[in-house]
Amino acid sequence: EIERWFGSFGFVDRFHKITTGCISEKATFSSGAVSLDVALGGGWPKGRIIEVYGPESAGKTTLALHAIASIQSSGGNAALIDAEHAFDPVYAESLGVNVDDLIMCQPDNGEMALEGTARATAASSARGPPNRCLRVTPAEVVDQLVRSMAVDLVCVDSVAALVPTAEIEGEIGMITVGSQARLMSQALRKLTTNASKCNCSVLFINQLRHKIGVMYGSPEVTTGGNALKFYASVRTDIRRIARIKGSDEDDVGIRVRVKVVKNKVARPHRQTELDLMFGTGFSAL
Repeated sequence: EIERWFGSFGFVDRFHKITTGCISEKATFSSGAVSLDVALGGGWPKGRIIEVYGPESAGKTTLALHAIASIQSSGGNAALIDAEHAFDPVYAESLGVNVDDLIMCQPDNGEMALEGTARATAASSARGPPNRCLRVTPAEVVDQLVRSMAVDLVCVDSVAALVPTAEIEGEIGMITVGSQARLMSQALRKLTTNASKCNCSVLFINQLRHKIGVMYGSPEVTTGGNALKFYASVRTDIRRIARIKGSDEDDVGIRVRVKVVKNKVARPHRQTELDLMFGTGFSAL
């Protein structure tokens, strides 16, 4: 009766789903650091929403670039949505990213980055070979990149830079309450399902803000509302804890602590410490 109404993809027993490929076992890809892979339970999960947040200069973008390099080294394709317009190709290459094969777009507003139209798939296929460093049109967007099944990882840098159109068109200082939160909530409702079906991971980099008037507890809060906290399968908090001095007493790197605050695919609340060397990125261990 269920199959007659909903088809063979309705309610089927777990064994049948696994044998027919409807449900696959958990797949991961490396983060670029062995200790972080252990803390994550094998690496970043495929087909899931991931959030990396922390204070400034803590290594969030570097962590995302290592994930891109890992995907590319395993034969996959990656895309970077550079909403902050701060991508450094020289630094990315030093971390192992193949910039020529990297699909990058720099959206003008949040809706352009997350919604888009059906022309994105046709536009990306019409460009032919790699080396696609794009100034976006309304067609190049996260959702279409995910649904095209042409990429294995999409990194968004960052949520705070996904400015809604209403805020861009308004004057500086104009109050637009909840516009970015609504944007993220509407986009994630679509992205979560599409990412799972297409086995494409979406990694969001997020910034921290401070609440006003908080007397007890942490005043820190991530941008973009609460939707990303619920939709993300993995949330990691990365913070700088120490400086690494060189032989001439100059800073040559920083030590960071990465804490897995949420994990739906492995045991959560693990943490690890990594050395981030300036110019070369995280240590392999």
